[in-house]
Amino acid sequence: MTVRDAIERYVAWKRSSGARFQAGANALNHYACVVGSETDLDAVGEHEAAAFLTGSGPLTPTRSVKRSVLDGFYRYALGRELASRSPLPALEPPRPPSAPPYLYSRDEVGRLLEAAQAPLKRVRQLEPQTFRALLLLLYGAGLRLGEALQLTHADVDLTNLLLTVRKSKLGKTRLVPLDPTLGKALAAHAACTLPADPAGAAGHPFFANRDGTPLRQATVRGRFRVVREAAGIPLLEGARRQPCLHDLRHAAAQHRLVSWYRQGQDVQRLLPVLATYLGHVSLASTQLYLSMTPELLGAASARFARYAEPRGGCHA
Repeated sequence: MTVRDAIERYVAWKRSSGARFQAGANALNHYACVVGSETDLDAVGEHEAAAFLTGSGPLTPTRSVKRSVLDGFYRYALGRELASRSPLPALEPPRPPSAPPYLYSRDEVGRLLEAAQAPLKRVRQLEPQTFRALLLLLYGAGLRLGEALQLTHADVDLTNLLLTVRKSKLGKTRLVPLDPTLGKALAAHAACTLPADPAGAAGHPFFANRDGTPLRQATVRGRFRVVREAAGIPLLEGARRQPCLHDLRHAAAQHRLVSWYRQGQDVQRLLPVLATYLGHVSLASTQLYLSMTPELLGAASARFARYAEPRGGCHA
């Protein structure tokens, strides 16, 4: 069986169980390009598989992600006798640490929102007010970009201030409550972008191009790079990871934690709440946001100082 045919069968099998498996399918299609889509599955050797895993740049955490996808694919192929062996190397180099996200300050978030609404020099499909509303939602509700772009008008309940995020990461659906201020901003956006036929609005993308077509992630990311530069947030010299759109989600989580510390809330008790809100599968994913940034460390230290402050009586 050819590599392409085996991949098509595996992707169809994964999706038959309800998984979107888009990122995995993309990785496997790239694998087919590297080793040859018409190559017999058993003719792929360790050298070709290693070339896919290694890529052309330095070792990054992406290698372990690609390895995980190929592991699943070859387990499927071996179990169904589509292949007689796996070409994956027995030993893997240690996974390098992930580059930390860029944590936008509240001031930087404000500058991004201001730059997003600046008028464009020429007509574009993605209008400034639509892009600004999208940024507000990504930061205000901590959504992933893919989750926000797949929202329809039926998914955004502005009366009850509730989002229905369908088939997000790992195919899960969750409800996300909205802050009233954010809800008011989204209502203003909806009033300007509803289709001419209100009856057909329910299934219409909540964030759409000027002509009503769905926004593409590549278009949004490209606009964000322009807006980030206009907001005066420069690239970091020599850094493996540069400030990006997804970092708004990290900033939303960190700013919420800082607010809880300053309010004297029990942060450890509230972490599961934040995990559910963000759509994390495990609490460990949310605990990563507790990495000590100066602002978060300052808030935690101030809280500890208040706790340790003498409250009268005899002290040594």
